[in-house]
Amino acid sequence: MTVSDLTERELIARIQQTLQPAPPWLTVGIGDDGAVVEPDRNRLEVFTVDAIVEGVHFDPRLTPADAIGHRALAVNLSDLAAMGATPRLCLLSFALPPALPCDDFDALTRGIAALAALHRIHVVGGNLTKSPGPLVVDVTAVGAVKRRGVLTRAGARPGDEVYLTGTIGAGSAGLQALRTQPSGAGDDYAECIRRYRYPEPRVRTGVLLGRNRAATACIDLSDGAADAARRIAEASGVGMILQAEALPIDPSTRSWFEARGADPVTESLRGGDDYELMFTVRPRNRGRLRAVIDHAGVAIARVGVCTPGGGVRLQRTIGGVVEETLPPGFGHFR
Repeated sequence: MTVSDLTERELIARIQQTLQPAPPWLTVGIGDDGAVVEPDRNRLEVFTVDAIVEGVHFDPRLTPADAIGHRALAVNLSDLAAMGATPRLCLLSFALPPALPCDDFDALTRGIAALAALHRIHVVGGNLTKSPGPLVVDVTAVGAVKRRGVLTRAGARPGDEVYLTGTIGAGSAGLQALRTQPSGAGDDYAECIRRYRYPEPRVRTGVLLGRNRAATACIDLSDGAADAARRIAEASGVGMILQAEALPIDPSTRSWFEARGADPVTESLRGGDDYELMFTVRPRNRGRLRAVIDHAGVAIARVGVCTPGGGVRLQRTIGGVVEETLPPGFGHFR
């Protein structure tokens, strides 16, 4: 059975079966022409939207349907995290090829619903339409944050320290492993593949960074760490030096790139799909950062420093200090 065998109402009903009960602040939810919600008192609202498109952001032959749903919501949660916002609600918009199996549709919505439940974000409505082309999953997410807790890409100053959550490069390595399918890739690089298929948005870390006012600037790494560094530097009007030896790259990611004759540092900076956070901290606010580290539940590494003037550089220590230009990050239109 495919989605073309069901009516729009029947498809919506299948989505509703996977969702959490409606919260008290949702006055009118799924089933009407629009959702009606009560505002979160004394909070600002943060809006973000991302679409993932078959053939551009995912290959259904490599990505299970539940992982497609997970990723569609995760990219939005990662944006909210970078703004210091607590996730509150989201809207879903699906463009569905008629031949999409109902089992895949159900798995896709389960992937969204499972991640939504984990982060207590409620699906309040959306849209379904038929697509003559690829599958498109479009998510609009809304979060809430106190005025003094908003994080942006601007605000870094010379002397601020640069930090990264988690590790980088695993998403890129996982996608390459899936595409290449070398002997044993599924076993040796299972964690990289999992990181690509089921990224973990750093929502708690972002909220804590904003709540503690520990960070001066913040961005998520959807398009790679090199791209994130440039965007903070440009928005803040500073330069930045990243230290190659300090970059958090896990052993399986290093192993993947080294086995293919590639530089793990360059590839990990270049690759997207990590959904970690890069942020800057004033040295005098290290105590506030320590409180975040104690409660975030994720490793946080100091990887560089902001400098006067423009330009973002990578510093390596190979028989002396060498500086080089960062590789480009992921770009949709190049």
